[in-house]
Amino acid sequence: MKSLTTALLALALGSCATRTSLEETSLARAGDFASGVERGRLVSDIDALVAAHQQDTPLPCDLFDDGTNSTRRPVCNLTRERSRQLVRERLESLGLSVTSQQVEDPRFPTTNVIADLRGTEHPEEVVVVGAHYDSFFLGADDNSSGVAALLEIARLASGQRFKRTVRFIGFDLEELGLVGSTRYVRAYPDERIVASIIFDCVGFRSTEPGSQQGLPGFPLPPRGDFIAVIGNEPSRTQLEELKLLGTQLQYVPVIGILTPQDGSGPASGNLMRSDHAPFWLTGKNALFLTDTANFRNPHYHQDTDLPSTLDADFLTGVTRLSAAGIAYWAEGPLP
Repeated sequence: MKSLTTALLALALGSCATRTSLEETSLARAGDFASGVERGRLVSDIDALVAAHQQDTPLPCDLFDDGTNSTRRPVCNLTRERSRQLVRERLESLGLSVTSQQVEDPRFPTTNVIADLRGTEHPEEVVVVGAHYDSFFLGADDNSSGVAALLEIARLASGQRFKRTVRFIGFDLEELGLVGSTRYVRAYPDERIVASIIFDCVGFRSTEPGSQQGLPGFPLPPRGDFIAVIGNEPSRTQLEELKLLGTQLQYVPVIGILTPQDGSGPASGNLMRSDHAPFWLTGKNALFLTDTANFRNPHYHQDTDLPSTLDADFLTGVTRLSAAGIAYWAEGPLP
């Protein structure tokens, strides 16, 4: 997750929610789909992604003009080549249509990995699942947890049929300023996105009192045992629907946060810290799912961000909730 310190103003979803129920058939179908998420596969994928980062060569430190000690500075420990290869190979193995969006740049070229499961009735309407695959250090939570969730939902969706297209995107260079996602939305300005889930840091849970820090301007529960689902005004409906799915299916505690208007105001900095932000800024729907990173996880952007610090049951619950949302919005799987 990209670092920012700007204060934010956030509104609790509970204070302004208007949606009170979900269509029963779609709810049941979404729950059945989500029940297929396997804890063991998530753990295995995180281990594989962490190993990929460990075996990779970081970006040259001289690309960055900073006097900080290079042995500790996160930007001197940024890897993405091997994790990108792993993501692409895994999506291809599922039989999905995989392409690369490559942008040449003298300093920071990027490659977004894109896999489509084409819709049967409304293929022009897209439901996006996204996560950045670049990481500082070994990046177990940030963001191997998010990539593992994406890959597991892709596994479940492959071979199924949905009315709308489901698109899986591995974003490049989120850690350097949302570079890959910004280039993605610029390349597809007319894309009809019905809903999006963007994962960034979704595997760390703590039930200890005082383990959760509040976001500036928005107090949170004292225990870091929930997933934060963050939306802006254009994605209000999807935020309400995902929170209702959480209430009905009880996979994981959910805290919904709604930013004012499009989320781009000067007070919303900490709610714009990942790849959902370029979607918001171009008027596209997107929900940001996060364990709140440094507001909970002491290993954020440290060399201690290891698989042993994660809670696999929590990640499984987050992935199931997200899978249910994707199935609900994509209208499937179909018989």
